[in-house]
Amino acid sequence: MSFDVGELLLDAEMITAEQLKSVRRQAESSGESADSCLVKLELIREADLLAFLAQHFKVPKVDLPSVELDPAVIDLVPSGIASKFNVIPVGRQGRVLHLAMANPSNIYAVEDIKFLTGYEVQPVVAPESRIREAIGNYYDNTTEALENLMKDFEDEDVEIVEAQDEEMASDEASDAPVVKLVNSIIAEAVNRRASDIHIEPYEKKLRVRFRIDGKLYEVMSPPVRMKNAVISRMKIMAELDIAERRIPQDGNIKIRVQNKTIDLRVSSLPTLFGEKIVLRILDQSNLNVDLEMLGFEPKAMEHFTSAIHSPWGMVLVTGPTGSGKTTTLYSALSTINQPDTNIITAEDPVEYNLDGINQVAIREQAGLTFAAALRAFLRQDPNIIMVGEIRDIETGSIAIKAALTGHLVLSTLHTNDAPSTINRLIDMGIQPFLVASSVRLILAQRLVRKVCGKCGVRVEPHPEALAELGVDTAWAKNAVIREGRGCDACNNTGYAGRLGLYEVFVITPSITQLILDRASAEELRDRARKEGMLTLREDGVRKVERGITTIEEILRETASV
Repeated sequence: MSFDVGELLLDAEMITAEQLKSVRRQAESSGESADSCLVKLELIREADLLAFLAQHFKVPKVDLPSVELDPAVIDLVPSGIASKFNVIPVGRQGRVLHLAMANPSNIYAVEDIKFLTGYEVQPVVAPESRIREAIGNYYDNTTEALENLMKDFEDEDVEIVEAQDEEMASDEASDAPVVKLVNSIIAEAVNRRASDIHIEPYEKKLRVRFRIDGKLYEVMSPPVRMKNAVISRMKIMAELDIAERRIPQDGNIKIRVQNKTIDLRVSSLPTLFGEKIVLRILDQSNLNVDLEMLGFEPKAMEHFTSAIHSPWGMVLVTGPTGSGKTTTLYSALSTINQPDTNIITAEDPVEYNLDGINQVAIREQAGLTFAAALRAFLRQDPNIIMVGEIRDIETGSIAIKAALTGHLVLSTLHTNDAPSTINRLIDMGIQPFLVASSVRLILAQRLVRKVCGKCGVRVEPHPEALAELGVDTAWAKNAVIREGRGCDACNNTGYAGRLGLYEVFVITPSITQLILDRASAEELRDRARKEGMLTLREDGVRKVERGITTIEEILRETASV
């Protein structure tokens, strides 16, 4: 039996519906519990929240941070049961066990623990976040974490493809439990479609988080005493210097997880309480190189496909870090990759290997910059050139020269939307007539999460949300607006997978004239919309209308455009 503390406060008229939405957005983005977000947003004091819960459930309250729990009492309830029900024993009087619960109405938890311990269970209430914190402080959850991660895990499921020299490995880092823990973390991340693994040391905690569909989720907290062993193990696997802890290091691991070869890009960063390790998971099988599957609207797809099949000119993809620009470019390259075409790319770094395409990794310390690579490419008889990013006027000038001399050039820029990319190029120092004559199309994009296909249900949107989205209730009546309720398939987030929002800005004759006249981004946008361009927000509205994503996702990703 679950309950929503926000709904309880809303029913009691202690918060408004709009405040509840803010709490849910904060909880979703941070991975924290609702009660913690309520306190952080200063909507209620923790003491008042505790008093409210005690009154609502009609049970005593306990301020967990202010009490010292007896290890003998803690041992009465296994860590797995405590984590499963989010409970912790706080005291014992005779045959009565006092159990701190976030939801004292959960009779299943009470009965299970009563049967397990042989004690009568007397619930007391505490905030969910405080119980989680106490579980982390009082239980050695390494064994539990391993048990949870290793249910279907066998040692042979994870294998380092390129064996590392472990002569320098400390005994601690090569201990079987540490090796098993690290391998199981990686396997679990791959199974849950995570894009990144974060290993974060703090003074009294070692935190492991996965980034799934763009959001970070805490998955476990091994004992802090294991941090050096876990970090050293990962550095050994990536062939990093385990003795050097003062400067950042980068490395790679090639690993086979359940007969699937995975590349891991490893980065270490010295922090106050040890080195933080981030592993970027590069799973070739998850690379979607089918343009049809990325989420383009039909007209936008037609324009983009036409541009990338042009014999010359420049196609630019813009958006913030993590908006899927690389995937879009890889998909475009895969679409136009033919045996009679010479394609060369300059990337920093090369994320995926594409068969039939010559990929070059930028190494600025060795003098191989984007500009240097581009100059070399022009002597390699290319048809198509992909430049990872236009960072300066030198790279931009060479790229435009290539686009004007019979080459198709694909590249990226960091701009907020498509029309403002024109002024960004001009501000770099590139003449407007060169921009107007070389650029064929600019694609701005964002990634939004898709409603889970298994638990998504049709919902009635709030009028304020519709107003913020820029639509009315009449539109909503004809729309199929859906939200995910949360299930095992989506890790109880309500979302599974992502797709793109696209703003396709075609350089038409009228747009060309505006560029030559040094028109503002607003003027360029207005003209493009009159000619049929959908903005990122408008593209998002169409996806909400079909129930693919939610209003909250569109508002979050297009708030600044």
